[in-house]
Amino acid sequence: MKRMILFYALCACLVLSCARRPGDGTLQTGDLIFVGIPTDYSLDETSMDAAITAATGAADSLNLIHVAIAEIDAEGKAWIIDATIRHGVDRHPLDTFLADFTLKDGSYPVFEIKRIRDARLAEAAVARARQFVGLPYDVHFLPDNGALYCTELVQAAYLDGDGSGIFPSAPMNFKGADGEFPLYWTQLFGLLGEPIPQDIPGTNPQAMARDPHLRPVDVSLP
Repeated sequence: MKRMILFYALCACLVLSCARRPGDGTLQTGDLIFVGIPTDYSLDETSMDAAITAATGAADSLNLIHVAIAEIDAEGKAWIIDATIRHGVDRHPLDTFLADFTLKDGSYPVFEIKRIRDARLAEAAVARARQFVGLPYDVHFLPDNGALYCTELVQAAYLDGDGSGIFPSAPMNFKGADGEFPLYWTQLFGLLGEPIPQDIPGTNPQAMARDPHLRPVDVSLP
């Protein structure tokens, strides 16, 4: 009986060790932090978050509105490199990131952590992302214009061995489920005096989070 109990205990340990890889519970350099808004959460209809949700979200899933790159320094402190309207392309402590994305009711959004399957790419991607710090946020959502939005930064940072981006571009959609452009986009591009870049090649958090180069990891931020 004791041998049988020991056998089952060993099997359980093996199953758990296979299901959870070493380091999965700890934020690592190169991890991508996706910011998600629950579908039942009310957003200001004139905000960019609401406009992104309307254009790329799904009615029955978490609506991902942003992505950031994590960096862990030699002392173990967590830093964030991302592109936002508030900071442009910036590197700041994790606490600043959490404060920036605290919801209007004081709660946090949902943070989904994804890790690149090829760990060899992570360090180089973070080093590359740091070179973009100081660039403005790309309010025009156009490629190769000296500015970057959140997924555009990640796409530019994560390259494979031959220098090609691992995250593909696809025609961007700015329209809501009703086929109309949300108010935020019409106002923004009206002020810019530019057409809404519908179908221009680009990226978005919802699609990037599903990319096969990434795997989910069980990490809690707050």
